[in-house]
Amino acid sequence: MTSDQQKIKLLIVDDLPENLLALSKIIEQDDRIVYQASSGEAALSLLLEHDFALAILDVMMPGMDGIELAELMRGTERTRNVPIVFVSAAGRELNYAFKGYETGAVDFLYKPLDIAAVKSKVNVFVALCQQRNEVKRQVAELEESRRELRATQVELERSLKMRDDFMSMVAHELRTPLNTLFLETQLRGMQLDKGNMAVFNEENMRKMVARDGRQIQSMIRLINDMVDVSRIRSGKLSIRPAETELSALLARIVSDLAQRTEAAGCTVELHAPEPVAGVWDEFRVEQIIINLLTNALRYGGSKPVKISLDARDGYAIIVVRDQGVGIAPEDQLRIFAPFERAGTKDVREGLGLGLYIARQLAESHDGTLDVDSAPNQGAAFRLTLPLCGSHA
Repeated sequence: MTSDQQKIKLLIVDDLPENLLALSKIIEQDDRIVYQASSGEAALSLLLEHDFALAILDVMMPGMDGIELAELMRGTERTRNVPIVFVSAAGRELNYAFKGYETGAVDFLYKPLDIAAVKSKVNVFVALCQQRNEVKRQVAELEESRRELRATQVELERSLKMRDDFMSMVAHELRTPLNTLFLETQLRGMQLDKGNMAVFNEENMRKMVARDGRQIQSMIRLINDMVDVSRIRSGKLSIRPAETELSALLARIVSDLAQRTEAAGCTVELHAPEPVAGVWDEFRVEQIIINLLTNALRYGGSKPVKISLDARDGYAIIVVRDQGVGIAPEDQLRIFAPFERAGTKDVREGLGLGLYIARQLAESHDGTLDVDSAPNQGAAFRLTLPLCGSHA
């Protein structure tokens, strides 16, 4: 069964209702809709509303006759290409056919109509229209396929570039701690070859172990970030909620990052006067805070970083605020995408995964992570976690 949207539209115009009814009965079928007009003016109104595959016009009508209607149709862009078949009860000797063909008619029929001939002619125009519509549909599908193919190609090129950039960043980020460890081992080997065991006293050994530990931790952090991204994308990131108190957790994180804070020439001010307890995955919340704090130390321009903790309206709210270069409005959404960095001419390190992972972890706790910033006015990252609720 053909839907109304797919049916072919035909127009018949005659001033006599009985002629309209008779012609309509001859040409009607399930695959078409027949519109009737009893005057040229009514026909023009229909022609402006619908796209017709064929117009069958009575030549001799009061007021605007068929010839005048055809001339108006040919003078209008919308109706210029509608095929016209004239119908006339006048004798052939009046030569209406000649006038009709002059106005662009494709055929001329005389009354009384030959039913078989009328059906055959109309079926031809219906078939031609269906073929045109099918070609248009196929062209539209081809164009849509072309657009989809182009979009896929662009996405593939973007993915390949992202992969190449990512591998380059990983190599760069891993090279720094590896080079440091390699140089350390070479220096120690040279001291051993020289028999200079004095350099391996307890104080120096502790410094060496601390330096090695920092480099190893840097590599572990990079590897963990990559593993977390893979788990997030595959939906396998695990969240193990348990009773957690945030004030003590923040104090411990600030203490653990003291050496990194000092190396950045910075200080961290923690304002968490009251305990705030809830049910979260402590390890994952710690991961979020470390990423935010690391980001603040990196982009904060060696100015003090402030961390605040508050609880209201059923939510725990942690804000990490730096006083660095800030983030332009057009970059504030982008920085939460994987492998995106708000790099400046002074700061370019990092895989661009920290903020992406942090937001994904926040959302895994039914929370949010947003940023409020402007160029040269620092940035405030706001982590909101429900004090109780379901977790993914």
